[in-house]
Amino acid sequence: MKPYTHRNFCDINPLFYTISKYKQIVGRKIKDVFGKEKFAKSKEDFKLPVVISEYSSVLIKTGKGIDPVTQENKAVNIRIAAAKISGMLIYPGETFSFWRTVGKPTKRKGYKEGRVLKNNKLITGTGGGLCNLANTINNMVLHSPLTITEFHKHTDALVNDIHNRVPMANGTSVSYNYIDYRFKNTTSEPFQIILWCDDTNLYGELRGTREYAYIYRIVEEDHHFEREGDTYYRVSKIYRITYRRKLFQQKSKELIWDNRSEVMFNPDEIPADMIW
Repeated sequence: MKPYTHRNFCDINPLFYTISKYKQIVGRKIKDVFGKEKFAKSKEDFKLPVVISEYSSVLIKTGKGIDPVTQENKAVNIRIAAAKISGMLIYPGETFSFWRTVGKPTKRKGYKEGRVLKNNKLITGTGGGLCNLANTINNMVLHSPLTITEFHKHTDALVNDIHNRVPMANGTSVSYNYIDYRFKNTTSEPFQIILWCDDTNLYGELRGTREYAYIYRIVEEDHHFEREGDTYYRVSKIYRITYRRKLFQQKSKELIWDNRSEVMFNPDEIPADMIW
Protein backbone atom coordinates (compact mmCIF):
# COMPACT_ATOMS: atom_id res chain seq x y z
CA MET A 1 0.00 0.00 0.00
CA LYS A 2 1.40 3.38 -1.05
CA PRO A 3 1.83 5.99 1.71
CA TYR A 4 -0.72 8.82 1.69
CA THR A 5 0.54 12.09 0.25
CA HIS A 6 -1.43 15.25 0.96
CA ARG A 7 -2.43 17.18 -2.18
CA ASN A 8 -4.26 20.48 -2.45
CA PHE A 9 -7.43 20.59 -4.56
CA CYS A 10 -5.70 22.94 -7.01
CA ASP A 11 -3.02 20.26 -7.61
CA ILE A 12 -5.55 17.53 -8.40
CA ASN A 13 -7.45 19.13 -11.29
CA PRO A 14 -6.70 22.15 -13.53
CA LEU A 15 -10.25 23.42 -12.92
CA PHE A 16 -9.63 23.56 -9.17
CA TYR A 17 -6.40 25.47 -9.85
CA THR A 18 -8.24 28.01 -12.01
CA ILE A 19 -10.95 28.49 -9.38
CA SER A 20 -8.36 28.90 -6.62
CA LYS A 21 -6.38 31.43 -8.67
CA TYR A 22 -9.51 33.45 -9.57
CA LYS A 23 -10.50 33.51 -5.90
CA GLN A 24 -7.12 34.95 -4.95
CA ILE A 25 -7.22 37.55 -7.74
CA VAL A 26 -10.66 38.77 -6.64
CA GLY A 27 -9.58 38.71 -2.99
CA ARG A 28 -6.59 40.94 -3.74
CA LYS A 29 -8.75 43.43 -5.65
CA ILE A 30 -11.23 43.66 -2.79
CA LYS A 31 -8.45 44.07 -0.23
CA ASP A 32 -6.89 46.92 -2.23
CA VAL A 33 -10.22 48.72 -2.73
CA PHE A 34 -11.10 48.68 0.97
CA GLY A 35 -7.57 48.96 2.32
CA LYS A 36 -5.83 52.12 3.46
CA GLU A 37 -2.80 51.78 1.18
CA LYS A 38 -2.07 54.84 -0.98
CA PHE A 39 -0.72 53.60 -4.31
CA ALA A 40 1.64 55.43 -6.66
CA LYS A 41 -0.13 56.57 -9.83
CA SER A 42 1.77 59.56 -11.20
CA LYS A 43 4.06 59.30 -14.23
CA GLU A 44 6.23 62.06 -15.69
CA ASP A 45 8.45 62.35 -18.75
CA PHE A 46 11.08 64.35 -16.86
CA LYS A 47 13.67 62.53 -14.76
CA LEU A 48 14.49 63.29 -11.13
CA PRO A 49 18.09 64.56 -10.99
CA VAL A 50 20.00 61.94 -8.95
CA VAL A 51 20.53 58.26 -9.76
CA ILE A 52 20.15 56.42 -6.45
CA SER A 53 20.74 52.93 -7.87
CA GLU A 54 20.82 51.20 -11.23
CA TYR A 55 20.64 47.66 -12.56
CA SER A 56 20.73 45.85 -15.88
CA SER A 57 20.00 42.31 -17.01
CA VAL A 58 20.12 40.29 -20.22
CA LEU A 59 16.82 40.25 -22.11
CA ILE A 60 17.38 37.10 -24.14
CA LYS A 61 19.29 34.20 -22.61
CA THR A 62 20.95 31.60 -24.81
CA GLY A 63 22.37 28.19 -24.07
CA LYS A 64 21.65 24.50 -23.85
CA GLY A 65 18.00 23.73 -23.22
CA ILE A 66 16.83 27.35 -23.53
CA ASP A 67 13.96 27.85 -26.00
CA PRO A 68 14.78 30.86 -28.24
CA VAL A 69 11.10 31.50 -29.05
CA THR A 70 10.00 31.97 -25.45
CA GLN A 71 13.10 34.11 -24.86
CA GLU A 72 12.15 36.41 -27.76
CA ASN A 73 8.59 36.53 -26.43
CA LYS A 74 9.87 37.36 -22.96
CA ALA A 75 11.69 40.35 -24.40
CA VAL A 76 8.46 41.56 -26.03
CA ASN A 77 6.59 41.16 -22.73
CA ILE A 78 9.23 43.03 -20.75
CA ARG A 79 9.25 45.94 -23.22
CA ILE A 80 5.47 46.33 -22.95
CA ALA A 81 5.42 46.22 -19.14
CA ALA A 82 8.53 48.39 -18.74
CA ALA A 83 6.86 51.14 -20.78
CA LYS A 84 3.92 51.08 -18.35
CA ILE A 85 6.23 51.53 -15.35
CA SER A 86 8.95 53.87 -16.62
CA GLY A 87 8.56 57.41 -15.33
CA MET A 88 6.50 56.34 -12.29
CA LEU A 89 6.90 58.66 -9.32
CA ILE A 90 6.58 57.29 -5.81
CA TYR A 91 5.87 60.13 -3.40
CA PRO A 92 6.36 59.94 0.39
CA GLY A 93 3.84 57.59 1.95
CA GLU A 94 2.95 55.95 -1.37
CA THR A 95 3.29 52.26 -2.25
CA PHE A 96 4.40 50.98 -5.65
CA SER A 97 2.55 47.86 -6.81
CA PHE A 98 3.90 45.98 -9.82
CA TRP A 99 0.51 44.66 -10.93
CA ARG A 100 -1.52 47.79 -10.22
CA THR A 101 0.92 49.61 -12.50
CA VAL A 102 1.32 46.99 -15.25
CA GLY A 103 -2.23 45.62 -15.27
CA LYS A 104 -3.27 42.16 -16.41
CA PRO A 105 -1.03 40.82 -19.21
CA THR A 106 -3.30 39.72 -22.08
CA LYS A 107 -2.84 38.85 -25.74
CA ARG A 108 -5.01 41.83 -26.67
CA LYS A 109 -2.37 44.10 -25.10
CA GLY A 110 0.36 42.45 -27.18
CA TYR A 111 1.74 40.04 -24.59
CA LYS A 112 3.11 36.74 -25.88
CA GLU A 113 3.68 33.24 -24.52
CA GLY A 114 6.80 33.23 -22.38
CA ARG A 115 8.31 31.02 -19.71
CA VAL A 116 6.34 30.71 -16.47
CA LEU A 117 7.39 28.77 -13.38
CA LYS A 118 4.49 26.82 -11.88
CA ASN A 119 5.04 24.37 -9.02
CA ASN A 120 8.77 24.40 -9.87
CA LYS A 121 8.06 23.37 -13.47
CA LEU A 122 8.69 25.56 -16.49
CA ILE A 123 5.61 26.02 -18.68
CA THR A 124 4.45 28.72 -21.08
CA GLY A 125 1.92 31.42 -20.27
CA THR A 126 0.79 34.81 -21.56
CA GLY A 127 3.10 37.49 -20.22
CA GLY A 128 5.76 34.98 -19.21
CA GLY A 129 9.11 36.47 -18.24
CA LEU A 130 7.85 39.47 -16.25
CA CYS A 131 9.54 38.07 -13.15
CA ASN A 132 12.78 39.33 -14.74
CA LEU A 133 11.40 42.86 -14.80
CA ALA A 134 10.21 42.65 -11.19
CA ASN A 135 13.64 41.30 -10.22
CA THR A 136 15.35 44.31 -11.82
CA ILE A 137 13.15 46.66 -9.81
CA ASN A 138 13.78 44.66 -6.64
CA ASN A 139 17.54 44.95 -7.06
CA MET A 140 17.30 48.73 -7.41
CA VAL A 141 15.07 49.03 -4.35
CA LEU A 142 17.45 46.86 -2.30
CA HIS A 143 20.13 49.49 -2.99
CA SER A 144 17.97 52.33 -1.67
CA PRO A 145 16.31 53.51 1.57
CA LEU A 146 12.87 52.39 0.31
CA THR A 147 10.99 49.67 2.22
CA ILE A 148 9.95 46.42 0.51
CA THR A 149 6.47 45.46 1.72
CA GLU A 150 5.73 42.44 -0.47
CA PHE A 151 8.26 40.07 -2.01
CA HIS A 152 7.73 36.51 -3.26
CA LYS A 153 10.48 34.09 -4.28
CA HIS A 154 10.90 31.30 -6.77
CA THR A 155 13.99 29.21 -7.39
CA ASP A 156 17.10 31.16 -8.36
CA ALA A 157 18.72 28.01 -9.80
CA LEU A 158 16.97 28.06 -13.17
CA VAL A 159 20.22 28.02 -15.16
CA ASN A 160 23.82 27.19 -14.36
CA ASP A 161 25.37 30.44 -13.14
CA ILE A 162 27.92 28.87 -10.81
CA HIS A 163 30.92 30.47 -12.49
CA ASN A 164 29.38 33.95 -12.82
CA ARG A 165 27.19 33.95 -9.73
CA VAL A 166 25.46 37.23 -8.78
CA PRO A 167 23.19 36.98 -5.73
CA MET A 168 19.60 38.14 -6.37
CA ALA A 169 20.13 38.03 -10.15
CA ASN A 170 17.03 35.80 -10.19
CA GLY A 171 14.33 34.76 -7.80
CA THR A 172 11.67 37.49 -7.64
CA SER A 173 8.26 35.98 -8.39
CA VAL A 174 5.14 37.76 -9.66
CA SER A 175 1.84 36.38 -10.94
CA TYR A 176 -1.20 38.54 -11.67
CA ASN A 177 -2.30 39.92 -9.30
CA TYR A 178 -2.15 38.08 -6.01
CA ILE A 179 1.61 37.43 -6.16
CA ASP A 180 2.75 41.05 -6.31
CA TYR A 181 5.95 43.00 -5.77
CA ARG A 182 5.47 46.12 -3.65
CA PHE A 183 7.57 48.70 -1.86
CA LYS A 184 6.73 51.82 0.12
CA ASN A 185 8.39 55.23 0.13
CA THR A 186 8.97 55.76 3.85
CA THR A 187 11.28 58.74 3.24
CA SER A 188 10.36 62.42 3.00
CA GLU A 189 11.21 62.81 -0.70
CA PRO A 190 9.98 61.36 -4.03
CA PHE A 191 11.58 58.54 -6.02
CA GLN A 192 11.19 57.60 -9.67
CA ILE A 193 11.62 54.38 -11.67
CA ILE A 194 13.14 54.66 -15.16
CA LEU A 195 13.28 51.57 -17.41
CA TRP A 196 14.37 51.03 -20.99
CA CYS A 197 15.57 48.27 -23.31
CA ASP A 198 17.98 47.97 -26.21
CA ASP A 199 18.37 44.90 -28.44
CA THR A 200 20.02 42.77 -25.78
CA ASN A 201 19.50 44.23 -22.29
CA LEU A 202 16.98 45.66 -19.85
CA TYR A 203 18.18 48.73 -17.96
CA GLY A 204 16.77 50.38 -14.86
CA GLU A 205 17.44 53.45 -12.76
CA LEU A 206 15.93 54.40 -9.43
CA ARG A 207 16.11 58.19 -9.19
CA GLY A 208 15.63 60.71 -6.42
CA THR A 209 16.24 64.34 -5.56
CA ARG A 210 19.47 63.97 -3.59
CA GLU A 211 22.23 61.60 -2.54
CA TYR A 212 21.54 59.64 0.66
CA ALA A 213 23.81 59.01 3.64
CA TYR A 214 23.92 55.24 3.18
CA ILE A 215 24.97 52.82 0.47
CA TYR A 216 24.07 49.13 0.20
CA ARG A 217 25.69 45.87 -0.88
CA ILE A 218 24.16 42.44 -1.48
CA VAL A 219 26.43 39.58 -0.41
CA GLU A 220 26.04 35.81 -0.37
CA GLU A 221 27.53 33.46 2.20
CA ASP A 222 27.78 29.65 2.54
CA HIS A 223 26.86 29.08 -1.11
CA HIS A 224 26.69 25.35 -1.82
CA PHE A 225 24.39 22.58 -3.04
CA GLU A 226 22.62 19.76 -1.22
CA ARG A 227 21.04 16.57 -2.50
CA GLU A 228 17.84 14.96 -1.29
CA GLY A 229 17.11 11.78 -3.23
CA ASP A 230 17.17 12.75 -6.92
CA THR A 231 16.62 16.46 -6.21
CA TYR A 232 19.36 19.05 -5.77
CA TYR A 233 19.06 22.40 -3.99
CA ARG A 234 21.10 25.59 -4.06
CA VAL A 235 21.61 26.66 -0.45
CA SER A 236 22.95 30.00 0.75
CA LYS A 237 22.29 33.01 2.91
CA ILE A 238 21.92 36.38 1.18
CA TYR A 239 22.41 39.58 3.15
CA ARG A 240 21.94 43.29 2.58
CA ILE A 241 24.73 45.27 4.22
CA THR A 242 24.23 48.97 4.90
CA TYR A 243 27.27 51.28 5.03
CA ARG A 244 27.68 54.91 5.97
CA ARG A 245 28.62 56.59 2.72
CA LYS A 246 31.29 59.01 3.98
CA LEU A 247 33.39 56.64 6.08
CA PHE A 248 32.21 53.36 4.48
CA GLN A 249 31.51 52.01 7.96
CA GLN A 250 29.12 49.09 8.28
CA LYS A 251 25.86 50.10 9.95
CA SER A 252 23.83 46.89 9.66
CA LYS A 253 23.69 43.44 8.12
CA GLU A 254 20.24 42.06 7.31
CA LEU A 255 19.40 38.54 6.16
CA ILE A 256 17.04 38.99 3.19
CA TRP A 257 16.92 35.43 1.86
CA ASP A 258 17.61 32.12 3.58
CA ASN A 259 17.93 30.51 0.19
CA ARG A 260 17.02 26.91 -0.58
CA SER A 261 16.22 26.76 -4.29
CA GLU A 262 15.49 23.60 -6.27
CA VAL A 263 18.01 23.17 -9.08
CA MET A 264 16.33 23.32 -12.50
CA PHE A 265 19.46 22.83 -14.61
CA ASN A 266 21.37 19.57 -15.11
CA PRO A 267 22.83 18.69 -11.67
CA ASP A 268 25.75 16.95 -13.41
CA GLU A 269 27.05 20.49 -14.03
CA ILE A 270 27.49 21.13 -10.29
CA PRO A 271 31.15 20.79 -9.18
CA ALA A 272 31.57 17.91 -6.76
CA ASP A 273 33.27 20.12 -4.15
CA MET A 274 30.16 22.36 -3.99
CA ILE A 275 27.85 19.50 -2.97
CA TRP A 276 27.82 19.27 0.82
